[in-house]
Amino acid sequence: MKKENELLVKKAKKGDDNAFYQLITFHKMQLYRIAISYFRNDHDALEAIQETTFRAYKSIGKLKKPEFFSTWLVRILLNYCHDELLKKKRIIYNDEILQSKEATGTGSKMEIDEAIQLLDEKYRRVIILKYLEGMKIDEIAALLEHPQGTIKTWLHKGLQALRIQFTEDEEDSNV
Repeated sequence: MKKENELLVKKAKKGDDNAFYQLITFHKMQLYRIAISYFRNDHDALEAIQETTFRAYKSIGKLKKPEFFSTWLVRILLNYCHDELLKKKRIIYNDEILQSKEATGTGSKMEIDEAIQLLDEKYRRVIILKYLEGMKIDEIAALLEHPQGTIKTWLHKGLQALRIQFTEDEEDSNV
């Protein structure tokens, strides 16, 4: 499948619209899962995919290595999502964190929203890619163009910041 995708990328770079369409169709569910984790609604998630598709189509000729098409496409989406969140000052949260906190009774949706909102963007991205997308550390490192050690540190610090936030909230509510 990987060789087939690389062939499609090469065709798309040469102007083959059908090849580009096939590539986007192949990646649409991954893009949707990432976008929905950022925006929490279909309208904004679909808008993000549409804008990502447009930007990718417009600049596919600049892609140097066909084997990195998927990484390149996801990076375009992440940059768009980040920019839109800054514009709209929207809150995001991760479903798995929400479910685990609700299951243990340690956090309401509002508390999780607030805790995630306080996270630095780099921690938020790593948590979403790791837990929602199920990506491995090396994949996240390649996608975000940082060493694996940095990604592990960001993941650890992000989760630690969430734990601290929930611990403080529990202590405040017990007082």
